[in-house]
Amino acid sequence: MYMKRNARILKNKAISSLRRGVLAFNGFDDDGRLTSILLHSQHAGEMLLKACLVQVGAQVFDKKTSKSKSFKTCLNLVCQYTKLTPASAGVLRAIDSLRDAEQHWICVVDEGILYTHIRALVTIFDELLDEVFKEKLEVHLPARVLPISTQAVPNSIDTIILSEFEKIQGLLTPGKRVRDEARGRIRTLLAMEAHVADEVSVAERDITRVERAIKSSHPMSNIFPRLSSISNNFEGEGAHIVVHFTKKQGAPVTFVPADDPSDALAIRNVDLQRKYSMGAINLAERLEITPPKSKALRWFLDIDSDPDCRHVFNFGKRTIPQYSDNALKRM
Repeated sequence: MYMKRNARILKNKAISSLRRGVLAFNGFDDDGRLTSILLHSQHAGEMLLKACLVQVGAQVFDKKTSKSKSFKTCLNLVCQYTKLTPASAGVLRAIDSLRDAEQHWICVVDEGILYTHIRALVTIFDELLDEVFKEKLEVHLPARVLPISTQAVPNSIDTIILSEFEKIQGLLTPGKRVRDEARGRIRTLLAMEAHVADEVSVAERDITRVERAIKSSHPMSNIFPRLSSISNNFEGEGAHIVVHFTKKQGAPVTFVPADDPSDALAIRNVDLQRKYSMGAINLAERLEITPPKSKALRWFLDIDSDPDCRHVFNFGKRTIPQYSDNALKRM
């Protein structure tokens, strides 16, 4: 098939980074292994997303900054232009969140969690290549059997997460003196909430609250309610393993006001100004239509009454309505 020049360059960059990430994963040297895997894997995913957007003719550059759009924006666009599912998008967000945690501070990732996400990335990579470029990933990789492993291949993310939670409980036992490792593992579980949340920011205060809740012997379902909705399935065997993440009904997430005296556990602070970042005029500009047309479309779709799309900020006597990416996507 005809391939646009920039799409071909970006696709080749994505494949090169994926090969580097897989090479680091299968390597015998543990020094810097996690950092290399996550850096290359996240870069592979981002380059493939942009390659797909260029190939389908979508706008990849921000007109205001003249820079390529962010990973999050590109991921949302690819979901619109391709058959990429929300669950698969969650895998890419989780890898991006894990990479961010590892690159900027301390992150301890269990081998089962790492394997499941990288294998799911390979599946997503293969599916997007096939859909957009009519290529299979296997033509870009050498023919190899599975590498020698000292651990059994994990097949249930539920079991892995529960095991990781129990490890953290053990590390936080008085007298262990391994609190830093426990907090590094907590950071990983919080980063994995990107599977079901459009945007996850792991702050030290969040880790402290989770640590305090674990020490108080609260159940995992109360501390990590979002992780209760993550599931996965393995298909195939041998060299032809396909990993898909799926969503299941988990424990409800309750938004608690800052002055609520109730005993909330792992409270996650949400930056509403970051979520609802667009004014009405900015929203129209992003849609490349006039403000009156944008207002008419908002009315037709009932955007202004949807709390996921619109929030009104009160600054004294001033009220300023702002819109989220959910509004942009729907419109």
